Amino acid sequence: MFGRLFDMLNDPAPDPMEGADRELALGALLVRLARSDENYTEEEKTRIDRVLAQRNGLSGFEATEMRKRAEEVEAGAPDTVRFTRALKDKVAYEDRTGVIEALWDVALADGVRDAHEDALIRLAAKLLGVNDVDSAVARQRVEARRT
Repeated sequence: MFGRLFDMLNDPAPDPMEGADRELALGALLVRLARSDENYTEEEKTRIDRVLAQRNGLSGFEATEMRKRAEEVEAGAPDTVRFTRALKDKVAYEDRTGVIEALWDVALADGVRDAHEDALIRLAAKLLGVNDVDSAVARQRVEARRT
């Protein structure tokens, strides 16, 4: 699965991803977001683990292992478009808004709203076909959980 995902991310026309590959692509997108401000914190890693565990019914250990694989995938991927294309092509709109909510969850994990992270979320929302209103609602849901 891991090697196949690398091949798909580097292929100009990737094959449809299986469920586990989609979640690994989501993990890589979350890692890319967390690294975008040049400050990849333990809070962000923990939040990514929690998102992956909740979305996939994984134990804490399994989610951490998935995040570590996602870190490798993210480091080897040339651009963000490949992650979002893989997700957009295979998930319903409602789940894509869930992806944006997961991105906001990670972006706000360290308590700082960073311009680099904001820009990447805007790009991801656009590439996923999620409108500005739904992205704002996703952010508000995350902020409400934090208060």
